[in-house]
Amino acid sequence: MSNPLIRSRDAFAARHPERRAVLHGRDWGYLDVGKGPVLFLIPGTLGRGDVFWNQIEALSDRLRIVAVSYPDSGGVIDWAQDLLALFGRLGIGRATVLGSSLGGYLAQQIAGIAPERVEALVAANTLHSAEGIKDRPPYSLDLMAAPIEDLRAGFGAGMEIWRKAHPDQSDLVDLLLQEAGGRILEPELRARLDALKTAQDLPPMGLPGDRIFTVEADDDPLIPPQMRAAVRARLRPAAAYRYLQGGHFPYIARPALYTAMLEQIMGLDGTGHDWGTGPERSA
Repeated sequence: MSNPLIRSRDAFAARHPERRAVLHGRDWGYLDVGKGPVLFLIPGTLGRGDVFWNQIEALSDRLRIVAVSYPDSGGVIDWAQDLLALFGRLGIGRATVLGSSLGGYLAQQIAGIAPERVEALVAANTLHSAEGIKDRPPYSLDLMAAPIEDLRAGFGAGMEIWRKAHPDQSDLVDLLLQEAGGRILEPELRARLDALKTAQDLPPMGLPGDRIFTVEADDDPLIPPQMRAAVRARLRPAAAYRYLQGGHFPYIARPALYTAMLEQIMGLDGTGHDWGTGPERSA
């Protein structure tokens, strides 16, 4: 049986193939779709820019959405400078920057060093510090020399545990296994893992709290409760969006709800769920 998520993502990718930009010698992929205020999307370890296809399709009639795919070298500090250079190349003065997981750490780096370029920060399903991560698998491996099959098998084992616990999300697991299995090229996958392993402490946050939002999920298997609390404590967001269910990938698992959240953050007329007001918003 065909996978409807993969089929939908592939149809989107056929309509919107990645463009390429070499920035400080590193080859990035990116999508640039729509017109309006800029929403800049940075994925996590398991996703190219088109992993946000649901939100891009739903919002590109009202927003200009740029979504990136990582290069095969560099790290968080390098990549922040690269993406600021991409802002310049694409004529972007300011953007709302959403990063998920690894991308959330990178988004915090960008907001810390160039707050004048960030309209708002959305730190989603992410971490506040990479301290100690190098001691945990797969980061404890030699990421540049370990057999790629071992790295991919580690992702696979974790995702099969998720599938067993959440059989209704089997299609999502298959999509992510496809990403880890080769749609993200081997050098790019190694670079993403190494970027977190070698990440330095984040700079002080230069944005005021009313321009910061956090996103988390109660059942996120990768970001435990204490880390979610630490992200909120560090960023002191204007609003903390909490998914009662959604795992580490709520933009795929609960796409309409994620789109409604972005409508609210971007100040658009809502077309879906009303997240309400207040410092904590859950659904």
